[in-house]
Amino acid sequence: MKRITDLQGSFELHNGVQMPYFGLGVYQSEDGSEVINAVKVALNHGYRHIDTAAIYYNEEGVGTGIRESNVDRKDVFLTSKVWNTDQGYDATLKAFEASLERLGTDYLDLYLIHWPKGEISKQTWKALEKLYKEKRVRAIGVSNFLRHHLEDLLSSVEIVPMVNQMEFHPYLVQQDLVDFCDSKGIQYEAWSPLMQGNIFDLDIMKDLASKYNKTIAQIVLRWDLQKGVVTIPKSSKKERIIANSDLFDFELSEEDVELLDGLDKDKRFGPDPDNFDF
Repeated sequence: MKRITDLQGSFELHNGVQMPYFGLGVYQSEDGSEVINAVKVALNHGYRHIDTAAIYYNEEGVGTGIRESNVDRKDVFLTSKVWNTDQGYDATLKAFEASLERLGTDYLDLYLIHWPKGEISKQTWKALEKLYKEKRVRAIGVSNFLRHHLEDLLSSVEIVPMVNQMEFHPYLVQQDLVDFCDSKGIQYEAWSPLMQGNIFDLDIMKDLASKYNKTIAQIVLRWDLQKGVVTIPKSSKKERIIANSDLFDFELSEEDVELLDGLDKDKRFGPDPDNFDF
């Protein structure tokens, strides 16, 4: 098991960059005051990892939140993603510059291909490799890439992706994919760790929350970390942002980790990467 210490702890990527293993996701956070305040609350509470994307249409607010926080930009691990309609070599380079402008920064800590798009994603990856070599971004990776997408991409890369961000929760463990990524040195990262809210309906989660005297969200997020998976729960509410990060004064037993693993149903609440064409 990877070492878990505190809210500002990190996992090391295969290029030596330290990636904070806990962060704030801002999917569906409205640009303007909502996302600005969420980012400020998170950073001022101790978070050091913010995850956004061009398609979230809130990069400008994220950048403002970082600047208005009490945290220096160099101490924030900032992720964004290139959207499908911007994939391709030249289009990706242009999209990257547009993201930087909206965020008000001159580099990213992590830049991801948001969804696999077949052959065009190989050209997108070449653009990411260029940005990485030019030190415009500290790490590069992918999102929503299943094993066959990764194998296809790996057949033509110079640089192996550092991260694969996937839908990940007790109903969608995809342990084979986790193990494959681990074998290639690709850090696994969870989006939708709370099953788009459906996690709160599970009796087994209620039982574990009672057992550990923790919230259901805290149980599943701790499970992520003990699985060695970076996690970025989304919230715009101050109380939840703070509560979600209260994960470092308890540890799930090995039996309870396995219990949650056993809930796997291969069930998605988001799009299937093989059938997502936007």
